Parts: sequence; C-alpha cells; structure tokens
Amino acid sequence: MQTKWIEWAKQIQAISQAGLTYSKDVYDIERFEQLRTLSIEILNEYTDVDSDKIRNLFANEMGYPTPKVDVRGVIFKDNQILLVRERADGAWSLPGGWADIGLSSKEVVVKEVKEESGLDVIPVKLLGLIDKKFYNHPPSAFHVYKVFILCEIVGGQFKTGIETEQVGFFEEEYLPDLSKDRNTIEQIQTLFEMMKNPNKEIMFD
Repeated sequence: MQTKWIEWAKQIQAISQAGLTYSKDVYDIERFEQLRTLSIEILNEYTDVDSDKIRNLFANEMGYPTPKVDVRGVIFKDNQILLVRERADGAWSLPGGWADIGLSSKEVVVKEVKEESGLDVIPVKLLGLIDKKFYNHPPSAFHVYKVFILCEIVGGQFKTGIETEQVGFFEEEYLPDLSKDRNTIEQIQTLFEMMKNPNKEIMFD
C-alpha cells in the first residue's frame, strides 16, 4: 500500500492537468501550474524519480488525466511460470509493459512477450485487472492499472530484447528476485493458484 502523501500528490497532479487542459483564464492557468509544481516536489521527495524526469513526464501528459495501463503476459509450462530479467534493475518480471495507443490489450501482450522473450503467444484468458496502489509495490509517480493475461506458446524461441537480458521458466518454490515495481510475490503466487484452479475468480479491484 502506498503512503497517503503519494496518493495526494497524484491527485493534485490530475487536478492540475485537467485544469491546464480546460482553463482559459491566465490566472487559473498559473494556479494550476503551481499545483503541478507542488505535486512534482512531493513525488520527488517520496519516490526515487528525480524532479526533472517527473516534470518531463507530466509535461507530456495531455487531456483529461486517466490511469496508465501496464499489461503483463502470464505463461505456464510444466507447472513453471515464464519470467524475464529486466536490464533496468537486474530483477525478474512477467513479460509486458505499458499499453500502446491503437492496440488492444491482447495485441499489446502478444507484442510485449515477443519483444521481451522471443516467444510467439496467443492470449486466451484475462486473469486480473488490478489497481497498483493496493499492492506492495514501491511508490510510483503515476496511478497504474495492471492487466494480467494468460497466454499459450505457439512458436518462437528464447531471445532477449532491448529491455531484457535473460528469459526462463521458474517453479513457484524457486522464484528469482522479483522486480517489485512490475510484480510482487503475492501476485505471482495468486497466478500459480489460478493455474492450479482455473475456476478461481480473476484478480479484480
């Protein structure tokens, strides 16, 4: 669970972004810019992202603010789960990433799994749609929804990508160090439970 300060900062950012999108009065725009600066300072204080990067990210956000969407592929084989080792932190995660404009969630997961693991997959089932703030992730500058999609391998072979440096299957009892910004041990354990019990309810917040 994230601290209240993080959530408040993200709400201030959302208010400022909406205000900058729809306001015409120069004084209102100035006040919303001040709110945006305040949110950046708070997020810089409570996350490991520097203020310039946060400011640039927020400056590129246009229109009414909405959560970002992180799509992850879930692939099982012989009671093992597929994970990729991230170059960014040297830890392991389900293959995936930010949803792309113009692509459906199914199309995103196929693309991401191919790029990060070298495998060709087909999406078969939605396993979860969750709000990142309810889970034990490190503080994040953005409000994020995470989508978990069960996939089946139809081709390809292990091959790392620009963002990954290793690919492998792991048993539940022998999971590697996980990239906690991308997935938590509790989430992986729940996915294993869903593999063992296909009728288990999907993760849903």
